[in-house]
Amino acid sequence: MYFPVSGIEVNPLIPPLVSFVISSVTASAGISGSFLLLPFQMSVLNYTSPSVTPTNLIYNIFAIPGGLYRFIRDGRISWPLTIIIMTGTLPGVFFGSLARVYLLPDLKRFQLFVAAVLLYFGIMLIFEYVVRSKKQNARHGSLDQKFKEHIAKMENLTNKKITPGLPTDAIINTKVFSIKKIEYEFWGETYSIKTATIFFLALAVGLIGGIYGIGGGAIIAPFCVLVLGLPVYTVAGAALAGNFMTSTAGVIFYIFLASTPAGTSANISPDWSLGALFGVGGLLGTYFGAYFQKYLKQVVVGRIMALLVMLLALNYIIQYFIKS
Repeated sequence: MYFPVSGIEVNPLIPPLVSFVISSVTASAGISGSFLLLPFQMSVLNYTSPSVTPTNLIYNIFAIPGGLYRFIRDGRISWPLTIIIMTGTLPGVFFGSLARVYLLPDLKRFQLFVAAVLLYFGIMLIFEYVVRSKKQNARHGSLDQKFKEHIAKMENLTNKKITPGLPTDAIINTKVFSIKKIEYEFWGETYSIKTATIFFLALAVGLIGGIYGIGGGAIIAPFCVLVLGLPVYTVAGAALAGNFMTSTAGVIFYIFLASTPAGTSANISPDWSLGALFGVGGLLGTYFGAYFQKYLKQVVVGRIMALLVMLLALNYIIQYFIKS
């Protein structure tokens, strides 16, 4: 099948299959997987024109709702956290886009900065979920212990091995949502965070997203886990929601730019057909990944997040030196 906008020819079954596999793994950690899809488009499909970026964002718009729906259905999304993340992300994307056009025509140093931030988070996640997990640290150990006790109890009742998973009552219950703080309960544990902290984090992530096009979940998710001490189970859905907002605003901005003389000459119009094909696979993949998350121990989800963040950081570092 030939796609005239991107100028590539590919079997129409390949894009949704690839995006399904990628998003199935990444969605459980609150990351859309678009950062893995972009190299596939550029290196495998040879889609190297500037329009590959908004096409990649279209994938997010189609794909992310599948995971969000599953998190909502299972009661594993904090609406206050989601609302504040989306509220902060939108103005961040707007100002980031302006900064990209007028202040940062050369992104090389900023690219290296983003890579350093992600590399730091990746190393800290490895330390948290690989090194310290063996010691069952207090912050995450209580949920992991409840996970083990729940499985043991169910196996005793049924007298057979069962597929591990969160119980049906492991849902997020909001206790406080105010301008000062967000407080919610999950599986008997209470978590409290300052509303302003989440808002300014989302603002910064939106700013970076507007400037460079990085998926917001790759920064929001590890920050919430490492700095704020929130469980991965309650962060993934909100992180995906922020990524969805960033991607939607980004596509709108690119469509606007494509209508200008500069945008026309730069070939930045997205390939909607190709993006939709990737999105269909992603829609199913994020749904599956969000569903599958409840069958994974928190330490396993944390390790998946660590791997993804490290891959993203290394990808930006490699790009920086290749373009040097």
